Amino acid sequence: MTLPVTRLPARPAGDSAPEIDAGPANGPGRAPRPEHRRTASRTLAVALAELAVAVTFIGLVQIALILSLPAGAPYWVLCCFAICAWIYLAAGIVAWLRRPTNRLGAIMVAAGLSWLGAGFANVATPALVAGGLILATLPLALVFHLLHAFPSGRLHGTASRLTVMAGYALCLAVQAPQYLFVGGADAPWTVLRLAARPGIVDAAKWTQWAIGGLLVAVTVVILASRLRAAVPAQRRVLAPIFLYGIVAVLYVPFSSRTRALFPDVETSVVAQMAVLAGVPVAFAIGLLRGGFARTGELQELAAWLRADRSRPALEGALADALGDPSLELVLAPDETTGSASGRASVDVMLGGRRVGAIHYDATLIADRETVESAGRVVAIALHNEQLTAELRAGRDRLRRALARTVEASDAERRRIARDLHDGLQGRLVLLAIQADAVKSDPALADDLGAGLQTAITELRGLVQGVMPAMLTERGLGAAVEELTARCPIPVALDLDHARGPLPGPVESTGYFIVAEALANAIKHAQASVVDVRLVHADGELRVEITDDGTGGAQANGGAGLRGMADRVDALDGRLVVSSPRGGGTFILAELPCGS
Repeated sequence: MTLPVTRLPARPAGDSAPEIDAGPANGPGRAPRPEHRRTASRTLAVALAELAVAVTFIGLVQIALILSLPAGAPYWVLCCFAICAWIYLAAGIVAWLRRPTNRLGAIMVAAGLSWLGAGFANVATPALVAGGLILATLPLALVFHLLHAFPSGRLHGTASRLTVMAGYALCLAVQAPQYLFVGGADAPWTVLRLAARPGIVDAAKWTQWAIGGLLVAVTVVILASRLRAAVPAQRRVLAPIFLYGIVAVLYVPFSSRTRALFPDVETSVVAQMAVLAGVPVAFAIGLLRGGFARTGELQELAAWLRADRSRPALEGALADALGDPSLELVLAPDETTGSASGRASVDVMLGGRRVGAIHYDATLIADRETVESAGRVVAIALHNEQLTAELRAGRDRLRRALARTVEASDAERRRIARDLHDGLQGRLVLLAIQADAVKSDPALADDLGAGLQTAITELRGLVQGVMPAMLTERGLGAAVEELTARCPIPVALDLDHARGPLPGPVESTGYFIVAEALANAIKHAQASVVDVRLVHADGELRVEITDDGTGGAQANGGAGLRGMADRVDALDGRLVVSSPRGGGTFILAELPCGS
């Protein structure tokens, strides 16, 4: 059995046209897999446009050469080669532009070029005829290649690769004896003829039929097994295309042997070419409509993700970029999926840990590395999203903290101004009046001295409230000891692990936390005892305060605790407040001390 493409040489009216039977084409099976892009790159679009112009021009030249043949040549039949080439080229360019990284478009374009080359076997120029004879049956090999590569554009499995390679060899090598050893000294292909060996030609034809039939049978088995393994949705897309392609490659050899179906040779050849011309159209439609929609490159996916997109659209963007409408993106670290037939999974890793998985159709996407690359793009997008969320949360937290700090600072300044105006300033004015009176009445000197002492005490208390002298002079431990010593309720103080120098901001924040916690325990919690523990270790200061009061305090509650939280945040520390009602209050502050 052979897979022939018929060549009709130029002939005068009344001559009979010889047929040249060609061998099979391409090899079997391939599983699909799409890689693509939503908008073709400018360079690719320009290159394909230039190719289209060139092929159109060459096709017109071929038609002109055919029309210049002697009267009686079957012009309309011979021009079908150029028309067939244009159909393959147009379908291939559309598929290539829509799916730039899928090889189906390139294979269809190559088939179009081979049709164009084969058509030159029908002109009168010996050199062009020679090239056309060499390429005469190559289009069939490319049709086989399309069958096995759909829809991924790649060949899967050893059987598929061997079958496709055998198809190319059959259409090029086994075809050679049919123009190298053909008889007829007046034939236009004599530029390639080495000798007239009819026996070799017949043997080559039968070899093509035998090997070609075997390759067709193997292809049918491979494609049938692929259809059985496909899910129903895929089968509805793949079955019509596979069946049409198989019928097309079977129809060519059988139609050339069934003359009773056609009134003449010309009609038989046109019927063959019409069937084969429908192949690229069917494949292009299947590639673009049949569940393998237009897609985008991974670079475009990355650009899309850099924009401010909502998370629900991420799965759709991935499905579009990889050309698999059944794709699922699961953002769950512990999620597992059963191994459904034809499905595969790729983990999405972020910072060395699994944050989810991409589940895809392994029949449509043959290249696992493409999905892994998409997973890395998604991980980067998720990481950026996480950082952005943290940054926004931190910015909002900082804004609120700054607002509260400004508010607290203003309140503190107002308090200091009020204390100075209502207390110390008034007392000093009174002392100035008393100083004038002492001049006339020395008995008032004792009152003046007592007043001065009171003013000094008030001033010391005011300064102590702003920044305790003990803190600036002797450090946090001494200041906390002095503070707890003046506390009206018992305080158990543990400073054994808090010795050593500390940064100024850490000392003042630690002191403020202890002072605020003691004030809250006395004023609000009605505590009877308080435990204070300071630990300086591992590059941080831990401040722990525990009381036995009524509890119910919240970190975002009163102004005191909010100010405490703001001060801790300002040092990039951590504040924990545990205060169940009736269960006392526990406050933990961890303050980094720097290097």
